[in-house]
Amino acid sequence: MMTNAPPSDVILVIDDEPHIRRLVRNALTELDLRVVEAASRQAGLDAAAAEKPSLVVLDLGLPDGDGLEVCRDLRGFTRVPIIVLSARHSDREKEKLLDAGADDYVTKPFSTLELRARIRAQLRRASTSLAGNKDAVVQAHGITVDLVARTVRRDGAEIHLTPTEWSLLRVFIAHGGQTLTHSQLFTAVWNDGAGDAQQYLRVYVGQLRRKLEADPVRPRLIRTEPGVGYRFDAGA
Repeated sequence: MMTNAPPSDVILVIDDEPHIRRLVRNALTELDLRVVEAASRQAGLDAAAAEKPSLVVLDLGLPDGDGLEVCRDLRGFTRVPIIVLSARHSDREKEKLLDAGADDYVTKPFSTLELRARIRAQLRRASTSLAGNKDAVVQAHGITVDLVARTVRRDGAEIHLTPTEWSLLRVFIAHGGQTLTHSQLFTAVWNDGAGDAQQYLRVYVGQLRRKLEADPVRPRLIRTEPGVGYRFDAGA
């Protein structure tokens, strides 16, 4: 593991359990990243301000504060991705954290392979900033999306999307690798809170999958996060 990596390659792990910090650190040894550790809410916030990490891995159960409060505190001065680790399995808990500013959620016990993949996805999303890149051409799983020409092709053949399908796809691309809650997606696409968010999304995500996925029954591009929402996976 590199010890002289630039600040943009710093990962901050905020967790009061030494063995969890060790697991996360070991999961990142192949990624040439410098890992900074903090065992409490205050130490984590101080480290985030001093080290300016490119990503934060945050545990919910800290001795001096709840993870929800830490998310809100972090969002007061940084927009870097936050991945939450927790033994809590409540879908409502996950939704509250994502709405508070977390970007993704991994439940304990977790696979180090999955955690590493999610960290890579968040770092790619943060570095490319597709939401603000109007010249972006996105390629994933046989799909090519040109955000300027407003065209979508699968294996070279153009696919027609309705305006709502296109809006939903743009939101997914802008937040690639990020778990988005039903309410976040519904607000971003329909611009209001009226209606059944889960039902609307079930219909339109189903339509997108039928048009974009090689196998809509086993989607690789638009992943379901059960009880929470969806995640756009642009990985190979």
